[in-house]
Amino acid sequence: MELDFPRIDYAAIAPELIIGGFALLVMLVAPFMPREKRWLTGHISWIGIMAACLAVWFNWGSDVSTFAGLYTIDLFSSLFKMIFLLGSLLVIFMSDNYVRLRNLPAGEYYALILFATLGMMMMASAADLIVFFVGLEIMSVALYVLAGFRRNDLKSNEASLKYFLLGAFATGFLVFGIAFIYGALGTTSIAQAFSSGSYAFENSGLFLMIGGGLLLIGLAFKLASFPFHMWVPDVYEGSPTTITAFMSAGPKAAAIAVMARVFIFAFGEHATEISSIFWSLSVMTMFTGNLIALSQTNVKRMLAYSSIAHAGYMLIAFATASSDAVSAVAFYMLCYTVMNIGAFMVLVIVESKSDGDNDLTSFTGLGRRHPILAATMALFLISLAGIPPTAGFTAKFMIFKAAILKGHIPLVVIAVINTLISVYYYLRVVVVMFMIDTETEYRPVTYPAFLFVALVIAVMGVFALGMFPGTLFPLDQPLLATFH
Repeated sequence: MELDFPRIDYAAIAPELIIGGFALLVMLVAPFMPREKRWLTGHISWIGIMAACLAVWFNWGSDVSTFAGLYTIDLFSSLFKMIFLLGSLLVIFMSDNYVRLRNLPAGEYYALILFATLGMMMMASAADLIVFFVGLEIMSVALYVLAGFRRNDLKSNEASLKYFLLGAFATGFLVFGIAFIYGALGTTSIAQAFSSGSYAFENSGLFLMIGGGLLLIGLAFKLASFPFHMWVPDVYEGSPTTITAFMSAGPKAAAIAVMARVFIFAFGEHATEISSIFWSLSVMTMFTGNLIALSQTNVKRMLAYSSIAHAGYMLIAFATASSDAVSAVAFYMLCYTVMNIGAFMVLVIVESKSDGDNDLTSFTGLGRRHPILAATMALFLISLAGIPPTAGFTAKFMIFKAAILKGHIPLVVIAVINTLISVYYYLRVVVVMFMIDTETEYRPVTYPAFLFVALVIAVMGVFALGMFPGTLFPLDQPLLATFH
């Protein structure tokens, strides 16, 4: 009996091969290095990230399916891979000094970040729900370990355990959803589901809707959407700050990529039939994140609730379910990655000067003590609030515009109200930094080289994406048209 192996396009999957290869390399090299030199594995990691970026760039504009149609490389997946790699690069840069100061196991730390990135990339290119699930688990298992990486810190242990237990519970819903979808369609292929969508809705609509609902629960957990957001504050607060930055952007982007393929592409013309679900989720998520953030005095927890609110803004795209909305949410995710990780970079520096404290009081008088650092934090917070001419404003404008074009004016009005609410707690930090003095002893700030580079990249990204979005993002190309 002759086996017919599927054709594999190795050039198309080069970014994933590079990331996986460098992750294994870091794991193999670290044990043979002196313990005090293992932080050098971070340099191996960022070199791997840069190599993967080049591979994605060479594949830019490709329209390829491989592994018998289970894996697809198109403009949409390439764009999200760039977002994942950018976020990972910034986190690795900001981790260089963080890992050394806290004496964390560097080899395992960087390898897990690379494996998590690999899982995200697989999710973005998955043309089959089974491939998506494999990518999700690679990402999730790595993040469970990273959340509890400070083994002697009880809060970190609690964060890891809570994230694992609730994540496993959400995964159970997701797998059950995939089973229902397979029962309804006879396939787990997203592309085939699209081609037989009308038949499926007429003959197996109940099973398909149950499966889609269970799948949405699993993805909403990763997105930190209401009512599956309860884990976020404790997990974000207890995890190492660099990992919190990573978790706040990467898994969200991966969830958005899969949701776009399933609930907009695969559902096709029926996507509008479930828009009311996303409409409700968006409203509840925005209000939950913003209203609870108002009472937070811990900046890390405030950013955690802020991330919930931003998930609500992203869900507007799925309530809209249009080509413009897909492009808008992808652009929003790019902007959010830059400005949110940037805010956590400043938090890492402040923590190092306040003995690990990330309370609002640790920012008091920062504008007088460290004006450049305070101005940088103010920029990121203003961008998160959506104030022009920053990236956050342009991102929200694109999402709101796509929703208005589809007639969702009430949803946009609610989103604008939530944006105004968020301005209060973002600007409260700015007020504390610049308008409240402190008698705290002046402690000079030294910027580690790689953290400084990451800050410069983030600041330039906030301005460039805000004022010249078309130069860094394919605004003129409808991403929905590139789906397989």
